Amino acid sequence: MNTDPVEPAEVVLEAATPADALLLSNLLELYSHDLSAAFPDVEIGPDGRFGYKKLPLYWSEPESRFPFLIRSGARIAGFALVTRGSPASDDPAVHDVAEFFVLRRHRRSDIGRRAAILLWNRFPGPWTVRVSGGNAAALPFWSRIIADFTGGTATEFTRPGEPHPWRVYSFDSRPRPGAAGEQTP
Repeated sequence: MNTDPVEPAEVVLEAATPADALLLSNLLELYSHDLSAAFPDVEIGPDGRFGYKKLPLYWSEPESRFPFLIRSGARIAGFALVTRGSPASDDPAVHDVAEFFVLRRHRRSDIGRRAAILLWNRFPGPWTVRVSGGNAAALPFWSRIIADFTGGTATEFTRPGEPHPWRVYSFDSRPRPGAAGEQTP
């Protein structure tokens, strides 16, 4: 029996292109299905799909919307959608994690943490991460990795929302000399 530790697969944050639109659309269906448990207004349409109306904007507004696929080795592990500008900030330069999804089989494997760090390092500067209070599994995930990444320097506040309030984290992803937070995967 081999007891050697298995080396984790490389996590890659790959910029999605219009050729990836169908793949992202399919992943967004899984994501929306997961979110429908916390958001009663996330409802399946008459065509059997949830849909994501903002997806085409990621191809038509490339200066302010950034779609990514998350890969673990050669496998698709999830996606991240980032916007420049956030509904939780007056700063038009802040980057916002609009959507972030890791497939269930890849959760609790460090892929999400590593992908988030790659994302923040890709766009050094101010960030917001908004998490619905109804998304109970996501709250501890984001709280932990943001605290680790920033060395506890992120600010956190609650913002009203329907049907749940939002927890909003704000931080700067530029490396800080002598920072205790992990800045690289």
